[in-house]
Amino acid sequence: MQPSSNNNDDDDGSPKFGRLLIVLLLAVALVGVITYASERYLG
Repeated sequence: MQPSSNNNDDDDGSPKFGRLLIVLLLAVALVGVITYASERYLG
């Protein structure tokens, strides 16, 4: 019973971490694109 619970916790944790990582990367990329675009527009 305990190994199954640990495996389920690991399976539940990995997708959440992966999704969080993807969201963080998208947020950073979005900020970078906005910064680049504003520099091009103002420059």
